[in-house]
Amino acid sequence: MPRELLGIEWDVPRVLLVALVAATLLGLVVAASTSSAAFGLYNPGWEGTSELRAVADETGTETTVIQNTTGYRSAGPDSVAVVLAPDRGYTDREAARIRAFLDRGGTLVVAEDVGTGGNELLAAVGASARVNGTLLRDERFNYRSPAMPLARNVTANETLTRGVDRLTLNYASVVEPGDDNTTVLVRSSGFAYLDTNDNGELDDSERLASRPVATVERAGQGRVVVVSDPSLFINTMLERSGNRRFARNLLGSEERLLLDFSHTADLPPLTLAVVTVRNTPLLQTLVGCLAVGLVGAWGAGWFGRFGGLLGRVRGDGRSADAAPVTEADLVAYLRERHPEWEESRIRRIAQGISTERGEGGADD
Repeated sequence: MPRELLGIEWDVPRVLLVALVAATLLGLVVAASTSSAAFGLYNPGWEGTSELRAVADETGTETTVIQNTTGYRSAGPDSVAVVLAPDRGYTDREAARIRAFLDRGGTLVVAEDVGTGGNELLAAVGASARVNGTLLRDERFNYRSPAMPLARNVTANETLTRGVDRLTLNYASVVEPGDDNTTVLVRSSGFAYLDTNDNGELDDSERLASRPVATVERAGQGRVVVVSDPSLFINTMLERSGNRRFARNLLGSEERLLLDFSHTADLPPLTLAVVTVRNTPLLQTLVGCLAVGLVGAWGAGWFGRFGGLLGRVRGDGRSADAAPVTEADLVAYLRERHPEWEESRIRRIAQGISTERGEGGADD
């Protein structure tokens, strides 16, 4: 038997419809707030980097996600910016903003493997290191596969490699230090080689050697850290040996963290809206005024009056301003709605409603 709630009779079909609409809306909200892009900060899948936010929270560093290089303008020497596998190049103006950030003493971390966006950015900001782009393999020291080498040679560094004894790589390349001012932080084992012909085997022309996979160098008044494997920071790899500690050292090396996603996969729509509001003072003011207005409207009882007006609107289009509903109207309505009821019951209910209305009760 249907039950009435908030002036609406809830039968099974209506409940199922509301449940379906709610499930659909929930699905849309989830879809609008998550991403499936590789290296996506809001991608909770194995190839996303959503776990990076948790690592940043562990360090207590103030974290900002930026979708435009203008975010570098307010970053000082106490800031570190992270760029993961940019999928398009930085313009001269954008690169100039990052150079100015380095000139103020900031730290820039660029993680790249086979793409060109990272090397283009390194050249634009005056760094000498470059990522080779050829796949690194290690037949002896690896995690499950030669394409996932264990980089076991770690240079002691007070902040960047503290507590790190190795890195677990995933289809990584190597870093080519540009000059003597570049310090190698981590190297592969001596059994690693570059698969120059991409055949998955060690050939006579390929040489075993320990090669750099992470470096640091001075640039302006700041420094640039280069990592030859952006997948080191994805969700499924952060738990591998040494990776989380290394990421934590990088993200927490300064007081403020910029996660630069201005040249990688777009943020999901809902998240983009939130980030845009956070980064735009004018929008923050407008949203704040709207919230205050809604609270004021609620306090003044406007929502109650509007709800009461809606509650008085009849299914046949008549509203509170239409002619009053008579007892005869109620009898006719009840006959149509409940043909199984006896005539005496219909008239008794109609009379009771009319009596209640006459005593100042609800008029619907």
